Amino acid sequence: MVFEMGTLVPNSQAEESRLVRLYMELTGLDESAARSVFMHVCSGDSGTDRMTRLNQLESQADTQPASSFVDLSQRATTVALIFAALLGSSCGTFAADPGAPPGQPIGAGTGGASSDADLRAARSTAKRHEPKVDEQTVKRLLEQPLSLADALNLALHHSPDILRAQRDLQSVQGLAVETRAIVLPTVGITGSYTPVQRTDVDIIAPPGTGFNLGTPQNWSSQVKLVQSLYEGGRMLSSVRVARLLRQQSWLNYQTALADTVLALQLAYNDVLLAEQQITVQEASVELLTNELKDNQRRYEAGTVPRFNVLRAEVELANARPRLITARNNYRIAKNNLANLMGFSLPRETLEDIPLKLSGKLEAEPYELDLPNGIGEALERRTELGALTKSEALRKEDLVSARSGYKPRLQGYVGYDVHNSILTQDLNADLHGWIAGVQMTWNIFDGLRTQGRVQQASAQYERAEVDVDDMTRRIELEVRTAYSNFIQAREVLESQKKVQEEAEESLRLARARSEAGTGTQLDVLGAQTALTEARTTQIQALHDYAAARARLQRALGENVPSEYSTAKNAENTKN
Repeated sequence: MVFEMGTLVPNSQAEESRLVRLYMELTGLDESAARSVFMHVCSGDSGTDRMTRLNQLESQADTQPASSFVDLSQRATTVALIFAALLGSSCGTFAADPGAPPGQPIGAGTGGASSDADLRAARSTAKRHEPKVDEQTVKRLLEQPLSLADALNLALHHSPDILRAQRDLQSVQGLAVETRAIVLPTVGITGSYTPVQRTDVDIIAPPGTGFNLGTPQNWSSQVKLVQSLYEGGRMLSSVRVARLLRQQSWLNYQTALADTVLALQLAYNDVLLAEQQITVQEASVELLTNELKDNQRRYEAGTVPRFNVLRAEVELANARPRLITARNNYRIAKNNLANLMGFSLPRETLEDIPLKLSGKLEAEPYELDLPNGIGEALERRTELGALTKSEALRKEDLVSARSGYKPRLQGYVGYDVHNSILTQDLNADLHGWIAGVQMTWNIFDGLRTQGRVQQASAQYERAEVDVDDMTRRIELEVRTAYSNFIQAREVLESQKKVQEEAEESLRLARARSEAGTGTQLDVLGAQTALTEARTTQIQALHDYAAARARLQRALGENVPSEYSTAKNAENTKN
């Protein structure tokens, strides 16, 4: 059964029948009358029809025999339950929507400063995301080249870091609802039964009156709706806190997205680098193998000494471990990329994942005006935005702490049923509506409020320090990332013609060696220089791509556009 404030909704016909039988057992009514109660509670009758039907039900209940106090107490409690449902039904049905403000009907917008539509969209997106990729999908991904965009899409849907961030986002939404609960009314039901020894009760029986004053058994049942009217500023503060919590949780979610995107870009480029290093080392081994074969032929022809053959064999043996290391780095890089994308490999997969990438290490031009970039980073970085919200939350904590100096005022309305003290017949009950206001004010609470205010004030000042510190750290991060990017770009520029020059140097060294004017050392030196040039070039391309990715992360530019709409909307509204 679903119970929302103001309505009782059975989930199935079997459950409705069970509830009807339970009501029959509690009240002693027949099935027709009991079913009418639940038809009434679950329907949308007007207030007049509801009260008319309730009076009819009460009349039917009064005609049923009540053999014991337990039956009467249960009947009173059931009437109180019906009243709670009718009271809520007459006030309107409210859903527990974390995005709706207090008292907002289902489907109504919030109209607050935060972008709640984006927050709800993020929650629905999180629910659609599957926790992991199935085995068939993994096999299909391994059969075709994977682009960087596909890898990012997989990571944003299946990365454990993203899934954890989504659960944290949903958790904070529940905390926001809990925080805002102070502005909503509460409905409670109480009941008691107190038997005492007759010698402990003053029972007065005036002669000629026919009644007793005092009874050794007393029972009561009451349902009460309580609404806070003034809480020393906490009510409005709780609404602001709920909004700030939602905004902060969304900013933290964006931070997790940005970190995941950066990690995925770096891992993807690491795979490309490892793959290119294998190509370079294989080419080096091939060159040295050909050099060994050439020296063996020339040794057999008697034109070179045995020393040249041995030297070529040593150089080839030294190159093979580098090739083995490159292949191992490639395997590890692919495993790391698969882990970041959030899917588990089939158990039959060997150590070398058959994962192919369609991307290439390329040096795409990127220009940045540093002063403007720092300003944009301070506006975009979600870490700074989250700390700003945290500072505002600590300020609201100070408001909540100071509320302890002020009074609290509450209003209530309810319905009370209890036994009469003028007779010992427990079936003689009195009932009626109750209403009133109540105020509490702690004049002295042992300095508890003063301590809370002192603590909240210190935490608020610390939050201000955190915001200032994060501002400087972001500026430092942008400057450092930009300096590293300049270095990577300059290294890349310096390597543009090195490989061509190394290849030409090797060709000339071989020609001189064949003509007898050069030595084997010249050839081996040229081969080593070519391998170093190729390695430096692909490393420079990798470093350039990594430096650019880190710079964009420092600037707050690497969050996908579909995830950044909430931040833009929030900035516009605020």
